[in-house]
Amino acid sequence: MALRSLLHRLVMIVCLGSAAMAGVGCATDAAVIDQANQMHSGLEPAVITDPHLAGYIQAVGERIIATAREMNRQNYGPSAHREEDSQWMYSKEMQFHFVNSKTLNAFTTGGEHMYIYTALFEQCKTEDELAAVMAHEYGHVYGRHIHKSMNRQYLVLGSAAAMGLVGYAAGGDKHGDEYASAFASAAVLVGNFIGMGYTRKDEAQADQMGFDFYVRAGWDPAHFADFFQGLIDKGMDTTPEILSDHPPLRDRVAAARERANQLPPAARNWRKPNVATPQQFAELKRWAIEVGQHMPDDKSLEKAQELLQALPRSCLTPVVQQDQQQAQQKIIDDLQRVEEQQRQADQAARRQSRSGH
Repeated sequence: MALRSLLHRLVMIVCLGSAAMAGVGCATDAAVIDQANQMHSGLEPAVITDPHLAGYIQAVGERIIATAREMNRQNYGPSAHREEDSQWMYSKEMQFHFVNSKTLNAFTTGGEHMYIYTALFEQCKTEDELAAVMAHEYGHVYGRHIHKSMNRQYLVLGSAAAMGLVGYAAGGDKHGDEYASAFASAAVLVGNFIGMGYTRKDEAQADQMGFDFYVRAGWDPAHFADFFQGLIDKGMDTTPEILSDHPPLRDRVAAARERANQLPPAARNWRKPNVATPQQFAELKRWAIEVGQHMPDDKSLEKAQELLQALPRSCLTPVVQQDQQQAQQKIIDDLQRVEEQQRQADQAARRQSRSGH
């Protein structure tokens, strides 16, 4: 009965939260930043702190951020960018991280942290390819796309409460608590993973803004689409468009090339030398592999790797990869196992308490 009461309160919280959200219109920057910091605490064991690698990726990132700051002064960007004060997006707290992972991905949680997986870094042939992916990720922050995801998560909480009630009914008096807890937890976790993804419009907008940041920051516009073309060449653009809520890679490549062709003649003056020479870039890639092989292999790193693997990869491929599904399922299974252990411990404590009386 206690859990049924808890679930009832959760439904009420969701209803009140939805009403509050309707009043303010969208999730706040503070809420997004707080969620991003919580996520970072889970990913931090996999973050590469080597000064050469951390310094390099931050130097590339700060060039993108400085360009965005100047473009913001010119009122560049969608209306969502101007919903709140955006000065935090250009502060020293904004960080790009290399994370040690064999998964091909890049991701941002919408706050002050953006992640480039070392497997992706190894795939980049040039700094231009890396900068293009980083500019795209920053575009998600600039466009406040995670804010939309957080709004969707309020619906997930409502679904979780409903699933908990379904579980309670299915389990009856004997297994109601157990079933409700498992149903609700799975709904929240899966919903959060889904909610952290982006829509087709978000991805297209991040491509557009990322291209503009990339070009104005001085990288070669002819190479913005090179990394995405490489994914196509590897056969990672096979999902029929009608079955995907993300733009096909081939369309993204075509759009980038069209944007490059439409640049004004003055764009030639925007070019700057890359942060690293081709030789330095190759050495940094080699060093990233070396550093990753010698990172401590403990439980915290193992959990961070699972989370990195489970995160959405829509920025790179619209296909949900098999290893991504497996990682998500493992996290759900682990959570349910922990909750079952806690339930058994609580039952044992109640039995001991009754026997003591």
